[in-house]
Amino acid sequence: MSVLAINGRFLTQGITGVQRFAKEVTQAIARAGTPIRLLAPQGVPDRLGDIPVEHVGTRSGQSWEQLDLPRASNPAPLLSLGNTAPLRCGGKRIVVIHDAGVFDTPESYSLAFRAWYRTLHLSLPRLGAQIVTVSEFSRGRLAARLRIDPARIGVMPEGGEHILREPADTAVLAKHGLEAGRYALAVGTRAAHKNLGALGEAAKLLGTRGMALAVAGAVKEGVFSGAADVSGGAVRLVGRVSDAELRALYESALCLVFPSRYEGFGIPPLEAMWCGCPVLAARSGAVPEVCGDAALWFDAEGPATPAAALTRLLDEPGLADSLREAGRARAQLYSWDAAARRLLELIR
Repeated sequence: MSVLAINGRFLTQGITGVQRFAKEVTQAIARAGTPIRLLAPQGVPDRLGDIPVEHVGTRSGQSWEQLDLPRASNPAPLLSLGNTAPLRCGGKRIVVIHDAGVFDTPESYSLAFRAWYRTLHLSLPRLGAQIVTVSEFSRGRLAARLRIDPARIGVMPEGGEHILREPADTAVLAKHGLEAGRYALAVGTRAAHKNLGALGEAAKLLGTRGMALAVAGAVKEGVFSGAADVSGGAVRLVGRVSDAELRALYESALCLVFPSRYEGFGIPPLEAMWCGCPVLAARSGAVPEVCGDAALWFDAEGPATPAAALTRLLDEPGLADSLREAGRARAQLYSWDAAARRLLELIR
């Protein structure tokens, strides 16, 4: 393959799942030996790991992406990994759209955000961009919402092994009054579709048993709306954490409880499995596709509640160990290097 230009706008953004994906896939593409140019606005670091960053243009944000980036990338193919891309570009464009959330769960996003993303996502395939997504679930939803043939949308996986890259920082437990094996963990932003408010009953259950519910993740201002949270004496709001702290939280947790009712992929359950943390998850979105039979399932909105699944985990001998074993085996199916290889196949 000739030189591949990569849209580095993600380097200006805080890390959530999409930015994690962009960072890891960029580095995996470089490891695969594909020559790349990582293009970014002024003001970001000069390197992403071993990859030099080319600072181009004078603008920032959407105007940089729509105006400066196309000029700088031509004539190389331009890969955008984070849901957005230039509407017009002289060379080939490939854009990874992670899900159809701005159409399917509009309550989770601000009005301005979803209006722009809807316009962008409807326009890109009609202007010749190659569309890639991260699960069969997302391919189906995007095809329906964008009114295009599903065969026009390529599918690649994600990975989760990055969580093992740094040694666990166990100081995070004492900082938040947590004891190993005596808390359940929830991870996610406070967007409405993350459904954290559904964990109220589970938090009460943990409290009656002298345990806690730790909630890690931060609100992304100006993007998400309908923020839902859970409160109570057993709840510990941990906030944004480093990878080293998150690894420690996974490795010491009773389990990960993941109540999201809409996911294009779902990195936290995969991270948890890599760390040997049992996963309890809502059977919704792409999460069943990713986790298979390696999770204990409940309903995102229905009679089989997170608290019921948690009760079973606490009371059924051997269940936690079997989930750990199944999770570790399932995690081996996903890696960032495999994700990059699949993406390069789709681009070619």
